[in-house]
Order: sequence, then C-alpha cells, then structure tokens
Amino acid sequence: MFWQHDGSAKGRDGIGRGNCFVVVGLIVTVPFLTRAVCLPVLFRLHIPKSGVSKPDAARALVGLLARAFPERTLHVVADAAYRGPAWRTLPGTTTFTTRLAANAVLYALPPEPTGKRGHPRWKGEKLGTCTDLAATATWRTTEVTCYGKTETVHIATITCLWWGSLHRTPVTVVLIKETDSARPYDIALVSTDTSASAETVIARYADRWSVEQTIKDSKILIGAGDTANRLPRAVERTVPFAMLGLTILTLWYAANGTPEADLATARARAPWNRKKCATRRCHFRMEVKDRPFLRRRSGGVKLEAA
Repeated sequence: MFWQHDGSAKGRDGIGRGNCFVVVGLIVTVPFLTRAVCLPVLFRLHIPKSGVSKPDAARALVGLLARAFPERTLHVVADAAYRGPAWRTLPGTTTFTTRLAANAVLYALPPEPTGKRGHPRWKGEKLGTCTDLAATATWRTTEVTCYGKTETVHIATITCLWWGSLHRTPVTVVLIKETDSARPYDIALVSTDTSASAETVIARYADRWSVEQTIKDSKILIGAGDTANRLPRAVERTVPFAMLGLTILTLWYAANGTPEADLATARARAPWNRKKCATRRCHFRMEVKDRPFLRRRSGGVKLEAA
C-alpha cells in the first residue's frame, strides 16, 4: 500500500518500486572525518496522494525539533524539491535555505507606510527573475569553502521577497558564478537568514550533501536499502531503525574510536589500496547474519532528506 515508483531500484521487469521516507538529520563534524556528517534523527513515510506533501512533512518534523530545543537556533537546509509555501511560517529560532528556482519572480521589500488611507503595501516593485537580477547586481569576488575545497567565485547578494513561495518573509538571494563562466549566473541560493553572509549561506548549503552520503551509507552499509517488508508497521519502522543505528554508531565511534589505529589496520589488510584516507566502511559494516530482518528483493527504499 506504500509502494511507489523508484527509478533507483529497478527489478527484472524494468520497473522499480519502493518506499519513500522524508528524513531530517543533524549535520555535525566528527574528529575522524574531514567532511560534515549527517545524523538522521526524524523520519516520516511519504504516502503519495495522501494530501501531505514532502515539504509539509519536512516542515512538521522541523517543528518537532524546534519545540524540543527552543534555546537552539536551527538552520534548515533542503534541496529544491522541498521549497514551497510550507516554510512561510517558521519558529523564531529557525531559518530555511534552499536553491532558488530559475523562474522564481522576486520583489523588492515593501516600502514604508505612507500614512495615507488604505492598507500599506505588502511588497515592493517587481525585480524579476535571477537572470534579471544578475544583469544589474553588484558582483564581488571572494573565496568560498564547500565540499572540502576552497575556490574563488563571483557572488552577488540581494535582500528581497520571494512572493510566490515564501510570501512576506524577507530573504537573501545569493547569486554565484564561476570566474570563467559566461552565464549570467551559475546557481542561485535563497535563505531566510538575512543576517548571514553570502559565504556562510554557500557553505551551509554545501553541507547539505552530507545528507546524500548518509542515505547511501544507510542503504549500503547498514542495509536499509535491502528491506523487504509488507506489513504497514514493519514498513514504517525498519528503515528509521536502520538509520538511527547509523547515528548511534557514528556517535559511539566519535566518542570511543581510534581512527589512526583502525586506518593502519585497514591498510595492512589491503596494502594495494594506498588511497584509503579516512575510516568509514570498516566501522559501520554489519554482517548479514546479524540482520535477519533484511532480505534482498527487486524493490528498494527511496530516502529523501529535507
């Protein structure tokens, strides 16, 4: 009853079916890896045509985190599939950053009330799309750090309204262009965190990729991608259990692991592999015999991160 199309899990008949989970995780740094790591903590099974969209499900999960940690500031980062009106109302300690649609129409901030009769304006003049902004924006050259590398890029920032999606919430639009690019811009990011610098917004969005790596590790190393459940309760529980296991393993190894010694042991076992530079696979692997609830099938599990 929860199956849907999954292009990454094609069976022998060429058709892929699987379950889709919306996943919310905490992005952290650990001493044994140079990249950021996402720790999955909240999950919701997405049921097509149920009336609850993926952005709505993600927004509900973020609301749970905000209520659990009211004293903490939450910077939510999601890919383009999760933008939409669901993020118009956020707790005061929560921000939202995503990739801006190429056809998104932006408006200037509303002008000050004139004191005349009638309702004050909710939005300013129409600014146009990102391409329009790029033609008139003031660009500057800076260095940004993302995906483990520091590169020089051209950036431009504009504070405005994304009326169609976030309505009256002020946002900062960051336009990014490679130094040798001939395009008006290469990528546009949008964030409700108007106090953050452009470099911070770019680095924050780049850390979102750790979610994809966590999904891959959960499916391949822990076995979340091999689940073959049919009963509703089993479908709802097995994948979150496996991903929470990855979170627990990561935290345990961060507190008790010995990365240098383990890496030396791994190199001794595979002396031909001199490119191994980080501990990952050998610490999170679980034997199949220890996972009796997992069986290989033609379907799969589709995990989507907010």
